[in-house]
Amino acid sequence: MNKILSILALILLPAIAFGQTEKATYKATIDSFEKNYNAGNFEAIFETFSSEMQNTLPIDKTNEYFKTLKNQAGNITKREFINYEQTYASYKTTFEKALIAVNISIDNNSKINGFYLKAFKENELPKIERNTTKLSLPFEGEWTIIWGGDTKELNYHIENEAQKNAFDIVVTDHKGKSYKTDGKTNADYYAFGKEIIAPCDGEVVLAVDGIKDNKPGTPNPIYIPGNTVIIKTSKNEYLFFAHFKQNSIKVKQGQQITKGQLLGLCGNSGNSSEAHLHFHIQNIEDMNQATGIKCYFDKILVNGQLKTDYSPIQKEKVINEKK
Repeated sequence: MNKILSILALILLPAIAFGQTEKATYKATIDSFEKNYNAGNFEAIFETFSSEMQNTLPIDKTNEYFKTLKNQAGNITKREFINYEQTYASYKTTFEKALIAVNISIDNNSKINGFYLKAFKENELPKIERNTTKLSLPFEGEWTIIWGGDTKELNYHIENEAQKNAFDIVVTDHKGKSYKTDGKTNADYYAFGKEIIAPCDGEVVLAVDGIKDNKPGTPNPIYIPGNTVIIKTSKNEYLFFAHFKQNSIKVKQGQQITKGQLLGLCGNSGNSSEAHLHFHIQNIEDMNQATGIKCYFDKILVNGQLKTDYSPIQKEKVINEKK
């Protein structure tokens, strides 16, 4: 198998993939590749290569390579998108005789400009279904969940592996509005400048500050989380807080913090259209490799009713239990 697992890729500029959802262009390309590979139509695969790739792997070498692969591994029987690794989409691919990671990169014309195989290894990252650390809500007063839940209708985050259990939370008035007058300034939003507090004890493993707050309605796609704090709990759960107000973060990386301690102020930085708190839990610190963990709060009031060990959903009003 060493021969067929050798790298045949062009050197491409790295690209950071914030989300881990398979793109339609990649799916169409890998579908075509699998169909032609199983049919033994290696010339058709060659035609999907970019001109640079064809120069790197001429038709005779393409035929030889895929014939060798087919003889040793057999046909493809199953394929699963895993993630993006720099410019490559990586697929867990079950052949008749082998389990291989098939990695492809495509250019703007959907032509394959990078391709390599390697032995597939199951993800050894920690698998955590839900938090076991007891959490309070990371704020005082009543806030409203605008995105939260397990379906796309309730929570658009579910398409992102790390953020799939995330909440977006705002402050609303009795009319359900999140701002006072016309919503044209950050100060007009009820959540802007509200204190965000630690929901449990832990260690700050990341603190990013200094990113400007957006004008409402104009998100900043350059640094998507904006001003950010990540807290690691004693159970190795990573609590991710995003979109803080510029220069408001009160904690530092490496600092040990206690439940209720001030982290910073709610803002409108990063990929945010209005002042709100984005909060989720993940299994490792790196958002590009992480898997989201379902979040349950210990004792909270939900629409006025006490809930224990509860994960709120869209449109619910939540507040910490008063002691």
